[in-house]
Amino acid sequence: MRLTFYGAVESVTGSCFLLETPKGKLLIDCGMHQGERMCSKVNLEPFGFQPEHIDAVIVTHAHFDHTGRLPDLVKQGYNGKIFMTPPTKGLMELVLEDSVHVMAENAKKCGDPVVYEKQDLHNMLEAVVTVPYHHVTAVFEGVTVEFFDAGHILGSSFVRVVVDDAGESKTLIFSGDIGNDDVPILPDTEVRPAADYVICEATYGAKEHEKAAVREPMLANFVKKVIGRNGTLIIPAFSVERTQELLFALDQLLQRGEIPSIPMYLDSPLAIRATELYRFFSDYLSFDHPAAPGKDGDWFRFPSLTETLTVDASKVINDDNRPKVIIAGNGMMTGGRVLHHMARYISDAKSGLLIIGYQADHTLGRKIQNGATQINIYGEPHQVRAELLTIDAFSAHGDQKKLTTFVRGNGALPKQVFLVHGEGPTKDAFATHLRASLGVEVQIPHVMQTYEL
Repeated sequence: MRLTFYGAVESVTGSCFLLETPKGKLLIDCGMHQGERMCSKVNLEPFGFQPEHIDAVIVTHAHFDHTGRLPDLVKQGYNGKIFMTPPTKGLMELVLEDSVHVMAENAKKCGDPVVYEKQDLHNMLEAVVTVPYHHVTAVFEGVTVEFFDAGHILGSSFVRVVVDDAGESKTLIFSGDIGNDDVPILPDTEVRPAADYVICEATYGAKEHEKAAVREPMLANFVKKVIGRNGTLIIPAFSVERTQELLFALDQLLQRGEIPSIPMYLDSPLAIRATELYRFFSDYLSFDHPAAPGKDGDWFRFPSLTETLTVDASKVINDDNRPKVIIAGNGMMTGGRVLHHMARYISDAKSGLLIIGYQADHTLGRKIQNGATQINIYGEPHQVRAELLTIDAFSAHGDQKKLTTFVRGNGALPKQVFLVHGEGPTKDAFATHLRASLGVEVQIPHVMQTYEL
């Protein structure tokens, strides 16, 4: 049995792993690499394997860096089934429909190549098979998979893969992305069951987040600070999970009177549609304030919130000169409507920029976090004068403590741990920590590196 790492190994994004068993080949995730532009050169390169020779695909969750190349996989010859949880299919369809639109726009504006089109997405969705949590499924002879709740986003999973390897049973766990502790709208990450091998993400493997209890107070204080000086607060938010957590927190703060009822705009068609799916799949959610759903019975909507689905509705925000909050995508500030608002307010010292999600290397968000005093938006220079605040407690990724708990699992330590989905120094630090604290063997794979298991 062989495991090869094709993505998310020398960077944080682009998850893609190939497990070759005696009876077939299983692909785990097939994501886009994310950076300053969607159509980066790496996303146009060959997969490194032949799609038509893959026997099955499993998907851990709907985020673009785990699903973004699935239509391209089908376009290039994959003709098998793609397994995921029901909410993952719904969210993935929204995310990839948005990516088709963005690629088409980039092709017009910048001459970027289009990786795939709407028909390719439709063909890929035809291959999807939805599987609920804890339903053991044979994906081909000798291989079964089981999805467990990862607590990262709606429908997210870590996956147990059991392989019959020449009469010997071997078990692997693929973490996908492991959720933060005490996420206010999701169940906790399930305990990892026993496994021979664990492939674990390491996004925050060298860091500990602020305690969850500071999440809402820090948000309330920054809202009041920016609004108190008649500024505009811009919150670049990932459309799936981060936006819904943020809306929930704002709803709770407004109900308790801890922030003023000022105009708030949700300016992201993808986030608006994703929030509808959160309502539809509410059985997968777990709220930490069950007694306070709001007067309208909706966790994600409140009277001062305006959802701007259309471009014309978005433009109306420019006419509102009152202190306000604008929530817009995308979360790393590499595109989307948030750039229009940043161009308008980033040079205003009265305004604020709140970062509540991971900013990948080479993104505009990372440049601002690293202290850039001038940035370019649509080719125009802008001075960065707005006040910046980052709240890591809103992160959808577990920190070092949470990831260590995941690797420890039910107490039966794996033979080997493979660290993925993290920057080099972070993975090195987390590997050192795991070796010292748990005594496990840790590997840090390189791109296209193969391990015999």
